[in-house]
Amino acid sequence: MDFSADAWVPGPFGLDALKGSTVQAGRAVLAVAHHVTAATRLADVMPLLETDRRVAVAYTAAPASANTGGLDAHLRGLGGLVLPWRQAISTRWDLVVAAGHGMLEKLHGPVMTVSHGIGPGKLHPRNAGSGPPAARPVSDLIRERLVVGGRVVPSSIVLAHDRHLDMLERECPEARPVAFAGGDPCLDRLVASLPYRREYRRALGVPPGRRLVFVSSTWNEDSLFGRHPDLLLRVAARLPRDEYQVVAALHPNVWSFYGRRQIVAWHADCLRLGVRLFPPEEGWRAGLVAADVLVGDHGSVTCYGAAIGVPVLLGTFPEDAVAPGTHVAGLGAFAPRVDWERPLAPQLEEATHAFSGRIHAAMRGAISSRPGEAARLIRGEMYRLLRLPDRECPPDVPPVPLPVPCGLRAA
Repeated sequence: MDFSADAWVPGPFGLDALKGSTVQAGRAVLAVAHHVTAATRLADVMPLLETDRRVAVAYTAAPASANTGGLDAHLRGLGGLVLPWRQAISTRWDLVVAAGHGMLEKLHGPVMTVSHGIGPGKLHPRNAGSGPPAARPVSDLIRERLVVGGRVVPSSIVLAHDRHLDMLERECPEARPVAFAGGDPCLDRLVASLPYRREYRRALGVPPGRRLVFVSSTWNEDSLFGRHPDLLLRVAARLPRDEYQVVAALHPNVWSFYGRRQIVAWHADCLRLGVRLFPPEEGWRAGLVAADVLVGDHGSVTCYGAAIGVPVLLGTFPEDAVAPGTHVAGLGAFAPRVDWERPLAPQLEEATHAFSGRIHAAMRGAISSRPGEAARLIRGEMYRLLRLPDRECPPDVPPVPLPVPCGLRAA
């Protein structure tokens, strides 16, 4: 018998859906992950459906990204039914949910897309090649991925903010009629987690009186980690350990591209100094809620931190990679920058005075124009596409789980 990754998986979908059926779910839903980042966002969205006995959910990994390392293992670790891509594109679905783009036109069924990060705020990296450079599209709104073969691929596009709808109108007007502002489920869960700050700090082992410094880097060469590969060692070495504790999150694409063993090995010296590195799947959100100050870049984690009240100090901020007029550009306009030639501790203290409740609220409002409503709006749209009545009970917005950093495992 073939147990390879391409083996056909029996389940409650396709022509043989009823052969082994015990509970005859009326609708089959496919969750498509393009990378681990997308899979973590789907983990916020798919529970809105999975508790309904009328619905059966399966997962698959789309081979459309250079950062699929660890994705298959992650999906299988969730405990869901995981289908090979070949089977997923050969089956008819009542709904397809994706937190990314690419190859979705190959799937049979109405497609709903959600953002896998904080929404359109960065310009897509320019591809290498010998042709002349051209204008770069805004990430999340790339026309060539939204329109394939003369047809808009998604049946529904969930964007977090009304402003994003205007951006979509400029980037791909054909897709605007299927888009709506549905809020940001990640931001809503972060806000729901704020009352548990003390529990998260306790789980991270932060003693009373010690300040927790969160270091965050997105991916690519212009990221904070890309510019400063010794970043965490540099931060840990410059801060007195009896006054500061350091936790860190690297973008899941960094982990996928180099492998978990390599990333941990590169930071073994930092772990020995007490730095706690969050794994790519989860933990960083609890760390944000627990943090006193954040050193970051133009990535989503930095923006989320500023939105929930964490003062931000930018270790790097590549202006040419940021889409003008976006929430990311807004963060770069008021957040102070690190001067790596100066002592770091005074700069962290200065950063705490550079932010106010008004600035944090403005950042939160720039990310989502439907605060606290993402679960309700997204669930309602999924049921509309499924042609099922929504359930009467309101959806839960659970706090994020307690963090388990790599540093705690190593200790």
